[in-house]
Amino acid sequence: MDTLNPDHPPLIMTPADHRPDVWKFWGTALWGLLIFAAMFVGQIGAILLLVVLRGIPINMASIQIVGSEPQALALSVTMGLPATLVAVWLAIRIKKTSFVDYLALRWPAWTQILFGAVGLILLVVAWEAMSRSLGREATPGFMTDLLKSGRDKGAALLLLFAFSVAAPMSEEVLARGFLYRGWSASFLRVPGAIILSSLVWTGVHLQYDMYFLAEVFTIGVWFGYMRYRANSLWLTVVLHALNNMTAVVLTMWLGS
Repeated sequence: MDTLNPDHPPLIMTPADHRPDVWKFWGTALWGLLIFAAMFVGQIGAILLLVVLRGIPINMASIQIVGSEPQALALSVTMGLPATLVAVWLAIRIKKTSFVDYLALRWPAWTQILFGAVGLILLVVAWEAMSRSLGREATPGFMTDLLKSGRDKGAALLLLFAFSVAAPMSEEVLARGFLYRGWSASFLRVPGAIILSSLVWTGVHLQYDMYFLAEVFTIGVWFGYMRYRANSLWLTVVLHALNNMTAVVLTMWLGS
């Protein structure tokens, strides 16, 4: 018998690795907290660096003063992007999964971009009409002041890059990228993943009041649906960037 023949040893079947290649609910939630913390560290680290370079005391007052400046805020938002990408890369690397596949970094069809943009426009216009009917401002006052101050102080392009490129990429990689991917593969499935990731994304914007948070949530749900429909994170990044860029340009140069 071959199994007793030293020239033909029996085949040893190693058990297959059943470790899932996607973080499920709790793994995604815990890593999501770490990724958000990394984003925060990247952002606050940029402010601390400016404080140190200026030779002023390192305290909360100094951080608030420097952080309120348009150029410093633009740098802060921008530095949150590499910190976010590193943390997400580490989480995915542990699973030994392709970074591109995990986050669905696939370029969508132009028809999908057009469909997503039309839906986004209709949604924003509806909120704009509601704001006007209620006598509310369409853009939070502090954002209007910040953007116009940045324009007047020569930081317009820095703010445009920060809010139209860095912020959309950081937030989409976290919300519609990492969180959606893991939670949609858990007991939440796609609908639950869209809602919960939209809630998390809304929580990132707690500087707004409840009215604007409701608007952010509905936009997040639309982005989540488009992420599911097109299976493309680049689609939501583009839509997010278009939304932010339009708001920044209108507020800086066309807003009254």
